[in-house]
Amino acid sequence: MKVTEHLKKAKNTLVSFEILPPMKGQSIQSIYDTLDPLMDFKPPFIDVTSHREEYVYKKHPNGLLEKKTTRKRPGTVGICAAIKNKYDVDCVPHIICGGFSKEETEYALIDLNFLGIDNVMALRGDAIKSERNFVPEPDGNQHTGELIEQIVDLNKGKYLHEDLENATPSSFCIGVGGYPEKHFESPNMGSDLKWLKKKVELGAEYIVTQMFFNNDKYFEFVDRCRDEGIDIPIIPGLKPISTLKHLSLLPRYFYIDIPEALAEAVEGCKDNKAVKEVGIEWAIQQSKDLIKRGAPSLHYYTMGKPDVIHKIVSGVV
Repeated sequence: MKVTEHLKKAKNTLVSFEILPPMKGQSIQSIYDTLDPLMDFKPPFIDVTSHREEYVYKKHPNGLLEKKTTRKRPGTVGICAAIKNKYDVDCVPHIICGGFSKEETEYALIDLNFLGIDNVMALRGDAIKSERNFVPEPDGNQHTGELIEQIVDLNKGKYLHEDLENATPSSFCIGVGGYPEKHFESPNMGSDLKWLKKKVELGAEYIVTQMFFNNDKYFEFVDRCRDEGIDIPIIPGLKPISTLKHLSLLPRYFYIDIPEALAEAVEGCKDNKAVKEVGIEWAIQQSKDLIKRGAPSLHYYTMGKPDVIHKIVSGVV
């Protein structure tokens, strides 16, 4: 079932989760260990993130360095198939521009379609860690808008390179990311909303937000989207603070403000165990308020910490 159909049918606020693929060399059991306790909450869908290649340098005996690419996490297709088979739950694989050609993207979409997976999250993806700015593949999608167009074309039965007769169209429901406090690369919120509206016009059907810690930021974002004519569902994304370092790291890598009350509570903790408890309690209260104020679903970024997310959701539902 499509994410939009789940939202339309829901009588109450839904709860969904986002997981990371295991590191290369780990088994699928690491995914099951994350999801087994969270299935207590009967999530209607589970997102699986995608990760691009990274560069490593191999030194040769002559002293020269050879630049090689490596992927530290496997792709989403097999993971989604395993989740769907074990739990019979809808999966939302993340499809990204960075590191993939349009042809590689098409084959991933074809495989997902064969598996009966009809939801995808379309994202540009991050820059390689060794590069300051995002650099697209020469034969890949340059930005999320182009990726959406490719997915929509496939939904129309239009494939790359070939004019296939009687091609079977796919039926992907397309989600995109949204930024309540703007994307860190955008000059201002108005510019950010302009590009978000363009994604909707191209075919995006729902939005999942970046993390935030002040619910007013989310509802202000929703109001501004509605004012711009963006009328698709907007799902809040939630991630609890769990270490003292998050106070400096999260604002640095994401364009987000941490409320003074939360920052003061974290700064008053003696260790990260205490920080984790502060983060859990803040996320519980944040979740309750979002439900009270009518959020359609709560989407939790698990980051491989199912015990934390389980404790939060147990305190909410």
